[in-house]
Amino acid sequence: MCQNDRPIMKVAVIGGGSWGTALARLLAAKVDRVVLWFHDAECERSTAGRRENETYLPGFPLPRNLETTADLAAAVHDAVAVVAACPSHVMRKVFEPVADLLTGDPVIVSGSKGIEAGTLQTMTEVLIDVLGEHRKDRIGALSGPSFAREVAAGMPTAVTVAAPSMESASEIQQLFAGPRFRVYSSTDVVGVELSGASKNVIAIATGVSDGMGFGQSTRAAVIARGITETARLVAAAGGDPQTSSGLSGAGDLILTCTGDLSRNRTLGVRLGSGEKLADILTEMKMVAEGVRNSQTVAALAARLGVELPICEQVRLFLHEDKPAKEAVVSLLSRSAKPEFWGV
Repeated sequence: MCQNDRPIMKVAVIGGGSWGTALARLLAAKVDRVVLWFHDAECERSTAGRRENETYLPGFPLPRNLETTADLAAAVHDAVAVVAACPSHVMRKVFEPVADLLTGDPVIVSGSKGIEAGTLQTMTEVLIDVLGEHRKDRIGALSGPSFAREVAAGMPTAVTVAAPSMESASEIQQLFAGPRFRVYSSTDVVGVELSGASKNVIAIATGVSDGMGFGQSTRAAVIARGITETARLVAAAGGDPQTSSGLSGAGDLILTCTGDLSRNRTLGVRLGSGEKLADILTEMKMVAEGVRNSQTVAALAARLGVELPICEQVRLFLHEDKPAKEAVVSLLSRSAKPEFWGV
């Protein structure tokens, strides 16, 4: 099939949450056909019938060339690009069957942020693991300060895409770039992905600080030191610490730590106000990745021999019931150090 004497360009987006839906709408303005895959068949049927994802991204109708499906094979068949937008903790489970379903040589783009429990692999590493080493150069990551609702509304946004080669990074860049969605390219996949994973943990810390009634000075200090912790982790993992100061680092961190649409910050605020983690998670419709990431980021830091004081205190607070006030005391009573030690 051809349109205007060229092959029809199809892109698959795997994950029908708010971010996946926003990216699918964005891509629909660039390509002939977008297929959005849902894990939840009932949510898919509702979205297809109403032409709007009322569960995760209400208020934004789907373009005519955006299809929905709960059939993974139908989604990825003949796709020139596959975007992974499912939660990080299910990335492996969702994409294991995809290895036998891909046709051709599509570029694979991770839009998810996190580190897998157990393996401590980033999302592109998980994708390489399940899709095959031979696809390594075609697997990249997209990250940066970008709330789903704001992207869907067409608000000016800038992000970074990273891939092993500049050729693949440029291909992804051209795929996503639009009048109000500026995309920068990078080959620092490690830096981009670790920055995206750690910022969720720091966002919980700033939320807890706000919930406890601390001021904007405290919040700014946590953000600044969070950037430094991220740079330290990135450098130890072999990435470029400068990435932690870019869009996927400081940009995304500032947004997630200050924006009212941030699930991780919101969770932190509620925790700092005295609510229980289990109660909050039961109520939340969408995943706050920082809860799981607090464990995996800390585990990766331990493996690499890196000290991340804020991330470690968040882990203790969330998973070992350390009182928030004691976590604050632990951070403030640490021995004096140069500002940029260890970076």
